[in-house]
Amino acid sequence: MDTAIKVFLSVLFFLCLLDMPYGYFQIVRFAALVGFALLAYNANEQGHKREVIIYVCLAILFQPLIKIALGRVVWNVVDVIVAIGLILSMFIKPKPL
Repeated sequence: MDTAIKVFLSVLFFLCLLDMPYGYFQIVRFAALVGFALLAYNANEQGHKREVIIYVCLAILFQPLIKIALGRVVWNVVDVIVAIGLILSMFIKPKPL
C-alpha cells in the first residue's frame, strides 16, 4: 500500500509542473496531507522513526489549512524534490533505529 501511495503522490507532484487550475493544487495539498499521514502511520507501525519524522514534516508542509506561501517556482522545486524522494524511497530500504 505504501508503494501505491508514493506513486500516486509522485504523479500528482509532477503534474504540478503543468499549467493547472488553482483547484488542482488544493486537491494535491489535501491528498498529500492524507498520503503523508498514512505513510507516517505505517512507518511508525514498522518502527522506522526517521521516516515518521520526515512524513509528518511533509504533511505539515503540504497541509491545506494554513498555506505556506513559497511562490510558484519554489513550490515546483519542492514538488520535484519530494516526488524524486518518494520514488527513491521505494527502492531504498530504511534501517531501523
